[in-house]
Amino acid sequence: MSSKNMIANRYEVFQHIGQGGMADVFLAIDTILNRQVAVKILRSELCTDTVSVLRFEREAQAATALSHPNIVEIYDVGEYKGHHYIVMEYVPGKTLKKVIQQRGALLKEEAVDIMKQLTSATAEAHRRGIIHRDIKPQNCILKSDGSIKILDFGIALAKGSMQLTQANNVMGSVHYLAPELAKGESATAQSDIYALGIVLFEMLTGDVPFKAEQAVQVALMQMRNEMPDVRSINPDIPQSVANIIIRATAKDPAQRYHSCNEMLEDLQTCLRPERLNEPKIKLVSKPQTVQKADSRGKVKNTEDTDAEVDRIIRQQKKTDGTRVSRPAVQKKVRTNRLLLALLIFLLLILAASGIYYASTSLFSPAARNTAVPEIVGMTITDAKALCTDSDLVLDTANVTYQLTEDTEKGLIISVSPKENEEVEKGSRVTITVSSGIGIRAKDYTGMNIREAEEDLSQYKYMNISTEEEDNPSVESGTVIRQELLAPDTLFNPATSCDIRLVFASYPTIVIPETILNMTLEEAHQYLEGLGASVLDSNLDMSSFSDEEKANLPTGVVINTEPAAGSEYTQREDNFILLYYY
Repeated sequence: MSSKNMIANRYEVFQHIGQGGMADVFLAIDTILNRQVAVKILRSELCTDTVSVLRFEREAQAATALSHPNIVEIYDVGEYKGHHYIVMEYVPGKTLKKVIQQRGALLKEEAVDIMKQLTSATAEAHRRGIIHRDIKPQNCILKSDGSIKILDFGIALAKGSMQLTQANNVMGSVHYLAPELAKGESATAQSDIYALGIVLFEMLTGDVPFKAEQAVQVALMQMRNEMPDVRSINPDIPQSVANIIIRATAKDPAQRYHSCNEMLEDLQTCLRPERLNEPKIKLVSKPQTVQKADSRGKVKNTEDTDAEVDRIIRQQKKTDGTRVSRPAVQKKVRTNRLLLALLIFLLLILAASGIYYASTSLFSPAARNTAVPEIVGMTITDAKALCTDSDLVLDTANVTYQLTEDTEKGLIISVSPKENEEVEKGSRVTITVSSGIGIRAKDYTGMNIREAEEDLSQYKYMNISTEEEDNPSVESGTVIRQELLAPDTLFNPATSCDIRLVFASYPTIVIPETILNMTLEEAHQYLEGLGASVLDSNLDMSSFSDEEKANLPTGVVINTEPAAGSEYTQREDNFILLYYY
């Protein structure tokens, strides 16, 4: 691999495997320790942004301080040619979000086991004074053995550290956001516990509890709407498990678990038979109030919902500069003034919607669709620009990479929907990109094991293992089958690859000690009868006198190599050597 794919003369990058809000993640090989690692590289456009660099560095600092089997381990942190990077443990598997999307609701036993691991890891972070603040299934990798790892401490908050949010912006994913964070309050351990409760709800039901078109609406639901009953969605969930969700997602942080350790203790026993039918817990929260003056100037307390709605909408406008609609929220009729304001607001929304749909239908009825551009063979950057020109969105967060026989690394090899297909403007286009030109594995079946090993030795990163198997019907040393790398499979010769060759075992004998003093003819017949190859070697008698020569036994076996009594395996290039005078 060329040096352009080498970071700090140590990490050899060969595959893009992920993308986040701040960085790209690549699969690489640590050439010193000879192991696979994941390298997270801060995007070049953010390298000059002080806040982004600080947040990126804080992720490394936060995760480096942690050591837990369910937290991704950080190996190295550095800067190379102006690019900040973090080298971390490579965890093969799928995100918990992807697993839920593919399978739907998980079994209660599986969900509880995963939650035990997540809660234990979060407890360790809290013990170290670190609040994650972005716990969600997208940040959890589920391995094939059922273990799970938390990653992405990019917005983790350590006690006493600098707050890197701007103008009270709400950090984290809104579907897992605790109500107090939506109100702009500081993150605490209870904020992470709330997110864990939402994750448990999603694992047991297959979806998040609150959904809406706009993030601000979801944030308002987190603050005001009652958490849906998980048992009404999935009746198989015992009340003991449902109670954990109820307590973890209480609107009032004081009513949640006081710590992750307390939540973990509850998870340890929730599936015991004696707890399955326990009564549903009831949480009575105290409404938060703000002071308002009535029409006579008298100060009174009312629920603070209206103030929070206005604050979040103003905050959302500052954050993304877009106009957002005030969501409809169920509430009691309190004043005629409030009703009038709400009515005017709804009329304005209806009017704006009418104008929009009228303009799109009257002036551009045929402009809602567009053709998918021809982007096969392009780089992602060029394809993204072309899709933008066609009013389409190239999905760069879910790119599939695969080896090809003839397409250079980094070029698009397929697209969905297909090229030139008519789709609605704004649609997402997914792509498959070449991860390099691969080589098709040979079929070594029927080949001699030595010849097969010699052929495979040309690939520097090929890990070859062999295994003998008794098979009298096949000639000794012949490859019976190959494993791990099937014939005709594409593999990357520049990366580590494993192959196992199973071959017919060679015959093994014990050279009998009785072979000594046998005549050469008798020894040949005996050993060849056992399947061994035999050669002779005449011993030098030049140092002996004529009298000594006359007394030497001639024509009989004096010694053998390997020695008589030892074990001998007959391979193609092996033989037993018989020494005689």
